[in-house]
Amino acid sequence: MASKDKWTGQKGSFGDVELPVARSYPARAARNKMLLAGAALVAFALGAVVFDELVGRGALASNGPLSSDHAAFEGDCANCHDPELREASDERCSVCHEKFGDELGVYNFAAHYIYRSDDFRRLVPDEHEVACFTCHLEHEGRDAPITRVDDVRCDSCHFGSFRDEHPEFDFVAERIPDSDAVGFAHIHHVREVMKRQALEDVEKSCLYCHNAQPDGKSFEPIAFDRHCDSCHLTATISTPGLPIQTDGAEPGVLTLEQITAARGPGARWAYFTDPNEYRRRGSLLVKGPVHHRDPWVLENLRRLRGLLHPDAGLADLLRTSADAQPHQVRALYSEAIATLEDQALGLRGRPEREIQAELGAIDALLERLKKEIEKPFASLDEAAFLLALGSRDASLSAEQAAAIEALVSELTTPCRQCHRVEQATIVRVETDQRTLRRAEFDHRAHILQARCLDCHSRIPILEGLGSEDKPAAQVDNASIQNLPAIATCRQCHTPKLASDRCVTCHLFHPNKSRRSELLLYLDEAP
Repeated sequence: MASKDKWTGQKGSFGDVELPVARSYPARAARNKMLLAGAALVAFALGAVVFDELVGRGALASNGPLSSDHAAFEGDCANCHDPELREASDERCSVCHEKFGDELGVYNFAAHYIYRSDDFRRLVPDEHEVACFTCHLEHEGRDAPITRVDDVRCDSCHFGSFRDEHPEFDFVAERIPDSDAVGFAHIHHVREVMKRQALEDVEKSCLYCHNAQPDGKSFEPIAFDRHCDSCHLTATISTPGLPIQTDGAEPGVLTLEQITAARGPGARWAYFTDPNEYRRRGSLLVKGPVHHRDPWVLENLRRLRGLLHPDAGLADLLRTSADAQPHQVRALYSEAIATLEDQALGLRGRPEREIQAELGAIDALLERLKKEIEKPFASLDEAAFLLALGSRDASLSAEQAAAIEALVSELTTPCRQCHRVEQATIVRVETDQRTLRRAEFDHRAHILQARCLDCHSRIPILEGLGSEDKPAAQVDNASIQNLPAIATCRQCHTPKLASDRCVTCHLFHPNKSRRSELLLYLDEAP
């Protein structure tokens, strides 16, 4: 009994065998009340969830109202979230924001700048790809701009502020030269434009050639017919006297009559050209005036190039060299196709049965090729146009090769006033040169704050205008990137003046203009 009192005095007992238990253990009646209270709370919570889903459209379970762009999806979280109601998935974002199965991945992190750089290696997803919701925050309210991304999110992967840590532009830091396929001196041309147009404002002479696109941001490519022909290749320009090709071993040029009689592919122009432009002087021929992209000059240049490089291959389909930047590769294919179409058109009037039999197959092939290059993700390789141009015909002697090259030099005398000629080919000109490919620059937004020469000052144009002397080539030539360093931008883009946010110049996603081409969406079934 004493032991029983000892145990019951400290703990109490349970059951017939009087098992010791703590006095804090609830009695049966108290335990039942707790169970009822818990069941009531569960029922209330369940009722609240059902009411919220049916009447409140999930407002209680949500992290907050969606932005106005996504408000229509607020009634069903599964529109954006996976079945376990975890984070929103990129795949669900792509349902609305990208064409189904789009290889370009317009909104994809890895394809970030594919339209600007034409670097198709960016089509391969990165293992560290950032999810959409990482930067585009939802549930912040109807008026929250989901597309506005704070710089702190850029800084998590990139450098810090524009003012202190932004790296120098590549063309300044790496001293990347501009294309020098054209001999061009800014100071000389500014001086001539101001004189011919009676201009007093040097800035207007800049805009005489650099014509803004409709949106005012960038400029149209320089065009010979619009900017150059008033001074270059005028009616008085002609070739020197060139030897006419005969049956002898000495190289010469073909006359208009010889080209017409040969009826070769791509020579339709010979039937429509003015014969008065060709003047014979004994065994020599003078062509004048010489036109830009003169078909007679290009035809003879192609033939002479064939003597030096008989296995030039696809390079013969181009008017100029195949040396192209990555973003110009598509132009090589387009130019080659245009040449083939012109050659096919010239053969349609030929009566030979075998030629007519081949034309149908050629037309079908050209149509297929045109559709291929229209695809923005088509794999194109400029190396196909570089066949054998680096090697000479081994059967030519050194004297024969030198004679052909001398004739090429004479034939292209009017061209070489501006162009470089290498391997009997006019070097390709970059009419649409790209800089700052990773950023956007709006000239229209800057012209009221700064004049052209306030920023483009690497070539001393203002200093050179005060003298009639020709400036030294090392300070004024076509290869100088006359663009400002980042220090010039930082004069205005500071926290207290113009915006210095990342998105002021950079757009995370590529140019989405192709999304308006509805035919792209009809080509593939969703």
